[in-house]
Amino acid sequence: MNNALLRKIPKIDSLLALPEIRRACEEHPYVLVRELLKEETETLRQSLLAGTAVAVPSAERLAAKALERLQQGDYYSLRRVINATGVVLHTNLGRAPLGREAAEHVAAVAAGYSNLEYDLEKGERGSRYSHIERLLCEITGAEAAMVVNNNAGAVFLMLNTLCQGKTVAVSRGELVEIGGSFRVPEIMTRSGAVLMEIGTTNKTHPYDYVNAIDSGAEALLKVHTSNFKIRGFTESVEIEDLGPIAREKGTLLLYDLGSGFLFPCENFGLHGEGHVAGKCLRAGADVVSFSGDKLLGSAQAGVLIGKKKYIDQIKKNHLTRMLRIDKLSLAALEYALRYSVDPALAAEHIPALHMLSRTEDDCRAICRALKEKIRDAAPEVYADLVFVQDEAGGGSLPDVFLDGAALAIQVGALRPEALEKKLRTSAVPVIARISRDSLLLSARTLLEDDLDEIAAALARINQEAKA
Repeated sequence: MNNALLRKIPKIDSLLALPEIRRACEEHPYVLVRELLKEETETLRQSLLAGTAVAVPSAERLAAKALERLQQGDYYSLRRVINATGVVLHTNLGRAPLGREAAEHVAAVAAGYSNLEYDLEKGERGSRYSHIERLLCEITGAEAAMVVNNNAGAVFLMLNTLCQGKTVAVSRGELVEIGGSFRVPEIMTRSGAVLMEIGTTNKTHPYDYVNAIDSGAEALLKVHTSNFKIRGFTESVEIEDLGPIAREKGTLLLYDLGSGFLFPCENFGLHGEGHVAGKCLRAGADVVSFSGDKLLGSAQAGVLIGKKKYIDQIKKNHLTRMLRIDKLSLAALEYALRYSVDPALAAEHIPALHMLSRTEDDCRAICRALKEKIRDAAPEVYADLVFVQDEAGGGSLPDVFLDGAALAIQVGALRPEALEKKLRTSAVPVIARISRDSLLLSARTLLEDDLDEIAAALARINQEAKA
């Protein structure tokens, strides 16, 4: 590599002296503008060293690239991306999208002060739980409810409050590990509960729970294995069968539902094992916990519903303050619950539920619309409509596959892996999937504004490929 090329890279001071850069520094933080210029020159340096660049652009061109990033706001580390994977609750992509309406409500709450812990009617200190407790009770039939920052925190708090120093029976087939290597046994140990393993990995019977209680178990914990399935020679005890056992024995029954619906999954055109939070209470559970950013379709939260005497105890636990939900998540959760009083409204206004309820025909229609936009923006880009099976994701409904549609994309001679990287590193990153040596853009997880962004990104990539 010719070292003379490296010496031609413009100095940061000379770039900062350009008139357009000086104007940018008047409108944006100087440190931010300088950092973007440094990143552009370093990217160029690395490209020259790797041999992927063979010339040094002008100072004006380098400055223009930095200003383009400044204009688009892609200098933030946490950014909006387009999910074209077909996985609705994609854990790596933030799980449930809030949607524009919910985001506007959150922005309104966040822009100034709010009545987070202030009772407007009484003119005195209030509770942050009051904003959602009545709604949760109305929807699920619970006596009381509260929320914390996530479901792992909810499970920990539930066990720490109600089972500290007590023996809790759990089926060996439900001692699961969730994302980030968080395991039920470790959570129980940290909470102060004493684990009693019952049954086997593949089979646990009702009498195992009866024997556990007779052997000293003071509580039963059921954990919904929402992120995996065991098939074949298996048997487990459903909450409907555990309820009578707990009532007869006078034993506390807790349920970590993980991914829980507020309505039967059939309301969204789905068929599978989607447990409904309220139904679990009616089956006999004393307290049920589940996530807010999974099948509820809202922000990250751990929801606790159940009998008032137990929820009140949990609220008074000093650890609740450490795990409490923040005002932005609470605003998003209230928005989702307002529409969750009716499944039809929920499917219409909550993006994740809307995506889950999309039919194959719906997905094909979106693909046709996207294909038309691609044809208008970049006629040379090949786009073929194909059948795919999408997923709920987020450890939800692992045995349910959703019939959908996608566009298989080809840009010139680019390999799928190279095209995937170019889309992923676009101004608005497009996250796609590669299957059978084809890059696929699944329609199920696309939002209304995504189509124009994808077409524009493919047009830019096509122009670069021809250059």
